[in-house]
Amino acid sequence: MGMNTLQALLSFAIAAGLLTMTPGLDTALILRTATVKGAPPAYAVAAGICLGCLIWCLLVSVGLGVVLSASKLLYHLLRVAGAVYLFYLGLQMLLNTRKHLDETPTPTESPPENSLRRWFGQGLLTNLLNPKVGVFYVSFMPQFIPPHADLASFGVWMGLIHSLEGLLWFSVLVIATQPLARWLKQPRVIQGLDRLTGGILILFGAKLALEPSH
Repeated sequence: MGMNTLQALLSFAIAAGLLTMTPGLDTALILRTATVKGAPPAYAVAAGICLGCLIWCLLVSVGLGVVLSASKLLYHLLRVAGAVYLFYLGLQMLLNTRKHLDETPTPTESPPENSLRRWFGQGLLTNLLNPKVGVFYVSFMPQFIPPHADLASFGVWMGLIHSLEGLLWFSVLVIATQPLARWLKQPRVIQGLDRLTGGILILFGAKLALEPSH
C-alpha cells in the first residue's frame, strides 16, 4: 500500500473509532444484553452487529464503484449530498444534545438464553434493517477513498477496520458492563460525546464538500 492509502485508512480508523464509541442503538443493545442476559449473548449480539457493518460497507463500496464508473457527475453530486447530510447530522448533534441514552426496544420474543445463534441473528438484523447505517456509509466513505483506489478492495479494508473496532469496543462494554453503563448514561458524558461527534461530522462534511471529485 502507498502512503496515500495508509493515511486514508488511518484517518478512517480514527474517525470510525470515535463514532463507534459514541452511545447509540448498538451501544444500548450491547449494554442491555450484557446486563440482563450475561456476557456470551452480548458477545454474540456484538458479532452480529459487526458483521452487519461489514456487509453494509461492502455493499456501499460496490455501489459507489458502479456510480463512479457510470458518471463522474453523479459521483460528485453524491459527494455533495453526503457533505450536506454530514453537516445536518453534526448540527443536529450540536444543537440537540441528548441527556439520556436511547433505550433499545425489547423484542416480543427474546431469543433463548442457550441459543447464541439467535442472539447473533438479533444483532445482525438490528444492523442490516437500519437504513441509517447505509446512508451513513454512503456519506462517510467517499472522503477516505484515495484517488484511483479500487473501491471494492478498499471497502473490504474499511469494513474490516470498522468491524474490528466495533468488536474491541463492545468487548470493553461487556467486560466492564456496570461501571461503563453508569458512566455512559450520565447526561454530561452523553452531551459531551454528542458535541464531539457533531463537530467531527461537520469537519468531515466540510472536507467532503471542498475536495475535488476523484
